[in-house]
Amino acid sequence: MQNRYFHILFISLIHCSLFAGEGMWLPQLLKALNEGDMQTMGMKLNAEDIYSVNHSSLKDAIVHFGGFCTGEIISNNGLILTNHHCGYDNIQSHSSLEKNYLKDGFWAKNYSDELPNPGLYVRFIEKIEDFTDKALQGVNTNATVSERQSAIDKNIEAFVSNLKTDEFHEVFVRPFFDGNKYYIFYTVRYNDVRLVGTPPESIGKFGADTDNWVWPRHTGDFSLFRVYAGPDNQPANYAAENKPFTPKHFLPISLDGIDEGDFTMVFGFPGRTSEYLPSQAVINLLETQNPGKIAIRDAALKIQEKYMRADPGIKIKYSSKFASTANYWKKWIGESLGLQKTNGVEKKQKFEKEFIERAKKAKQYEDLVPTLNKLHQDIQPYAKALEYYRESALRNIELIRIMSTYRRLVRVYQNNDQEAFKKQVATALPGLEDFYKDYVHKIDLEVAVAVLTIYANDLSSEFIPKGLTKNNAKELADQWYTSTKLGSFDDIKGILQMAPADAIAKLSADPIYQFAEEWENTYNASVTPSYSKFSARIDSLQRVYMAAQMALFPGKKFYPDANSTLRVTYGQVEGFTPKDGIIYAPSTYLSGVIEKYVPGDYEFDLPQKLIELHETKNFGPYKDETGDVPVCFLGSNHTTGGNSGSPAIDAYGNLVGLNFDRVWEGTMSDINYDRSICRNIMVDARFVLFIIDKFAGAQRIIDEIKVVHPKKEQKAFDKALKKKHKAQQKAMKKDLKSAA
Repeated sequence: MQNRYFHILFISLIHCSLFAGEGMWLPQLLKALNEGDMQTMGMKLNAEDIYSVNHSSLKDAIVHFGGFCTGEIISNNGLILTNHHCGYDNIQSHSSLEKNYLKDGFWAKNYSDELPNPGLYVRFIEKIEDFTDKALQGVNTNATVSERQSAIDKNIEAFVSNLKTDEFHEVFVRPFFDGNKYYIFYTVRYNDVRLVGTPPESIGKFGADTDNWVWPRHTGDFSLFRVYAGPDNQPANYAAENKPFTPKHFLPISLDGIDEGDFTMVFGFPGRTSEYLPSQAVINLLETQNPGKIAIRDAALKIQEKYMRADPGIKIKYSSKFASTANYWKKWIGESLGLQKTNGVEKKQKFEKEFIERAKKAKQYEDLVPTLNKLHQDIQPYAKALEYYRESALRNIELIRIMSTYRRLVRVYQNNDQEAFKKQVATALPGLEDFYKDYVHKIDLEVAVAVLTIYANDLSSEFIPKGLTKNNAKELADQWYTSTKLGSFDDIKGILQMAPADAIAKLSADPIYQFAEEWENTYNASVTPSYSKFSARIDSLQRVYMAAQMALFPGKKFYPDANSTLRVTYGQVEGFTPKDGIIYAPSTYLSGVIEKYVPGDYEFDLPQKLIELHETKNFGPYKDETGDVPVCFLGSNHTTGGNSGSPAIDAYGNLVGLNFDRVWEGTMSDINYDRSICRNIMVDARFVLFIIDKFAGAQRIIDEIKVVHPKKEQKAFDKALKKKHKAQQKAMKKDLKSAA
């Protein structure tokens, strides 16, 4: 009898593991596609608890934070939890050498101390509906890519323009499955979002770039903001008299924590994935695109880091952009290694072989894969040149990048009257002031020399702007950066205050402006036409390829690639084996933070108070059965950029962690998810509360958070959920009856 029990348990665990991990699922489709799998893995909720239009649900606690990250509401007073790195720019904007919130942290003592952030917003999703039939109405199946898209855009515009919306309620349509499906999103946006609290970066960014994408991880990557609303709890632009927002739903925080094998769900706004590419596209990425991007960022980062280590003022100026540049530099390195380790190309080729066999039997799509792969071979030189141009001219050489602003000014003057030029100058000046505030001329000069050298040496001559050679980058850059009149805000402000004709003459004569113009012209002539031609054909066939996969593999559940829309991914708390002889446990602890401590080091220094809390074991209720405070944990949830700040939710719908990263070995999950090494990294919610309570002493924040113990009170939670589900079913029947 005992053997039979263990056999059944083993089969059950295998069944659970088959569904854990891969997939970024649309929340409105969970009932049809995922609810059973999720409950088999241990989830106690139903699909209606997660996404509902008619009732409060988990989706009502999830926000798109600034359009680039995720956040979640964790109190009835609109308190938002997100990552430290998601709030970093706003924390930096409030920081100075005198009030360095990056270095020292910040904790508002009351509502009036909470700091406004102009331009920062959060967006809630109210409902999502299938829009495919309306989007594709009247679209000619034989239309070109541009003709098809134009017809779809007109259909969308005609529908959306007839809706009654205001400045806070937005409606947008997004394509899914490479344009085979369309969904419409009804949203509400809140523009008054204030900084409530942040740990010092020695906690919130502990390990910095060395530990980025790496496990074991010991980073308290969180910050706190608050949504404010008008007196009627409706969206409003910033006003001092606005009140904390009352949400439809907020996430309680579980103090029971996690155990290996526990169900976890991550709810958020993943940015971009490309899971359904043909094999040649992955080969291009591995052999040309990633190596080039990595080399250019590597050169820029080494130079910036040298100056940041030597000068605290430069460190403040460059911290945010250095972190942004380093983030994907390291990600691409891990992505390439992960694709190689898991035989990503070979897996694609194996799938393509089966696809072709099925296509032959079906007598359709037989030439689709070979044609797509040939197109990716043909586009490769132009795709490489495109990535090099983006990384060089549009990102890492700062003064070249800002020339695009000056080129717009010149073109406005050439195409319009002087008044239009003056208006454009007034629009551009605040952004230029912000740019030069964090710009250091000597750093950019060194970066320009290094990057231009790589560009000239790695690309074919047809892609290199006139005057630049493999050997003269330093000579040219020294000449330009010495003689430019566009190297400071005072200089450019003086030029733009001249008479328009004089200002244009001054801008146009600048050597860096002239080189940037030449570079753009070379790119537009040698890269854009061919890249656009091949890209249009690839996009058209990729849509067909996606539809063909779904047609030829009817038993497979397909999820759409990420596109910054609301998704659910679910998995388990789980360690992994990155290489032979190494096993990673799923959790890290405060003692591990202390082990990494390096006094005075900008990545691994620690606040004295945190050290004292560890020494005195003043952990409060935030320690687990080991007697230590958990810091981070791993899960097999499928995440990507944009999921930063997403809540890790337990089987009962409570917050147990905060997603902030993936393991380096598994960053190829954007292209090829492999459960053997793909893991997401989350801050343990108990560490978040420990820092707020014991380290910061921010009792007012602790007081507004609802803490629960679902594991200890499992029977009570089960009973409450059962009652809630009965009420939902009754309400749904009533709604259906009313509709009938």
